[in-house]
Amino acid sequence: MTIKGFAEYIWLDGTRPTQQLRSKARVVRLTAEPSPEDFPVWSFDGSSTGQAVGDDSDCLLQPVQVVRDPRRGGRGVLVLCEVLNPDGSPHATNTRDRLRRVLEAAGPEVDAWAGFEQEYTIYRGERPLGFPVNGYPAPQGPYYCSVGADVAFGRELADAHADACLEAGLSIYGTNAEVMPGQWEFQIGYRGIHGEPCDALTMSDHLWLARYLLQRGAERFGYRISFANKPVAGDWNGAGMHTNFSTAATRNPMSGLQAIRAAIEALSSRHDDHIVHYGEGLAARLTGLHETCSIHDFRSGVAHRGASIRIPQPVAQKGCGYFEDRRPGANADPYRVVASLITTVCHVAEANGRPAMARAAND
Repeated sequence: MTIKGFAEYIWLDGTRPTQQLRSKARVVRLTAEPSPEDFPVWSFDGSSTGQAVGDDSDCLLQPVQVVRDPRRGGRGVLVLCEVLNPDGSPHATNTRDRLRRVLEAAGPEVDAWAGFEQEYTIYRGERPLGFPVNGYPAPQGPYYCSVGADVAFGRELADAHADACLEAGLSIYGTNAEVMPGQWEFQIGYRGIHGEPCDALTMSDHLWLARYLLQRGAERFGYRISFANKPVAGDWNGAGMHTNFSTAATRNPMSGLQAIRAAIEALSSRHDDHIVHYGEGLAARLTGLHETCSIHDFRSGVAHRGASIRIPQPVAQKGCGYFEDRRPGANADPYRVVASLITTVCHVAEANGRPAMARAAND
């Protein structure tokens, strides 16, 4: 059975230094279980998105991930796309293609998984929710995981967003109010449900789609979403995108902690290379204060929230699992973050991975 409905094509634009989401919709025939192959390649005006010049402006949208559109009541889908040049080659802004190539170079035996703890700040006008017109709210402390109208600001959006992600079929596994007023977090990744995908590429796709749903949901409330790394200067927490990462070796009870320690050793030698890919304005967040390690240092530790790389206490006790890279900022591109982790941890040869990542930093 097929019905007519809307397909919302979603892609990353050419905005610098931080790419933004764009979308446009078309009417299509929808099947019960749609896949990317069901949707045609579409074009858009790249001269209006920072991805082409006016006298040769066509760019192509190649569908790569399809989920339900919770806003359209069963008569729509969200179609995440890669941007291609007119000849079908990957566009210079196509960081998803770079991640795919790094994964191919690493090999299927690596079996990289990723999860993301996405922080964001809700603004009404020029102020985060909970900030008065004049002055500042009470110091941070009562806002984290808070309950009550005097300390929790924006729950209506956070809850609506979580429901939308569930309805879309995204791998959301939690939400909470964060340390600063008007700041929230949602998590995408492994939920312990047998048969669900948790591979690094799919989870990166899901994060971008969850960001899209967050911004579309904010439109309904007249709010603005900020992914700035330091939304408010001063004695306030910044916003991050802590990234949980594992491989077959780190998840193996026979090799887990040894593989995690080897990964941390490799990461320590390429700290600066990673910082380049971990978000704009990161130095304002990674100060060594507010649950961060300084951007100039590299530290690791068990259950240490001031470390660059944290090994969760349950992982240390179990002897296998994942580690948390606490350096990526809230505005980081998950494709670039995960590609950097795989390149370093899995020792991807320079010819296959590292030059591609270097080019991404300068696009």
